[in-house]
Amino acid sequence: MNICVYGASSKTIDAQFTDAGHALGCLLAQHGYGLVFGGGDNGMMGAVARGTHDGGGRIIGVAPRFFNVDGVLYPHCDELIYTDTMRERKQKMEDLSGAFIVTPGGIGTFEEFFEILTLKQLGRTKKPLVILNTAGYYDNMLAMLRRTIDSNFMSAKTLDLFGIVDTPEQAIEYIEHYVEQEVDVEELRRLK
Repeated sequence: MNICVYGASSKTIDAQFTDAGHALGCLLAQHGYGLVFGGGDNGMMGAVARGTHDGGGRIIGVAPRFFNVDGVLYPHCDELIYTDTMRERKQKMEDLSGAFIVTPGGIGTFEEFFEILTLKQLGRTKKPLVILNTAGYYDNMLAMLRRTIDSNFMSAKTLDLFGIVDTPEQAIEYIEHYVEQEVDVEELRRLK
C-alpha cells in the first residue's frame, strides 16, 4: 500500500519537525509502505522522502509542471508524476494512496487535510486519515474544530473521521489498526 503524506515545503522550519518527518519516512519503508507526496525537496516533504529513501522504500512524487525548477523537487523519486494543476495533483495523490498522514504544514497542507476530511464526511472515501501532531503543532486547529462544533457549524461526529497522534510510530499504528467506518451522511448533518 502507498501512504500519502502531506506537509510543509518550508526550508526554515524547526528541526524537531523535520526529524519527526524523517523518522516517519523510515517507518514507512520499514513497514513496506510506499510514499506518495507532493514531490518537494524541502521541509516536511523532503524530510519524509529522505527518510523513506534511507529506509529503502518506494517514493512517488506528484507535482505540477511549474514546480519543475532547480531546487524544488526531490531528486530521488522512484517515480515523478507531473500534473498541469494543483487540483490534478491532489486528485492523483488521492488515487495512488490507501491512507493519508498530515504532518505540520501551511495553508496547502491545511487544504489537503480539509479536502480529505470533507470527502470522508460525505462518504466519498473511507481511507484512514491521521494527523501527526508533532510538538502540538495542530492544537490550535483542533481547538478551532471544537469551537466549530460548539457553535453548531459541524457535528461532533466529524472528529471521529480522523486520528490525532503525537509520534510517527503512532501514525503507522493508527493506519495498521484502522477499522473502516460506515459514514451516515445524514447523521453528520445533524448538529445535536
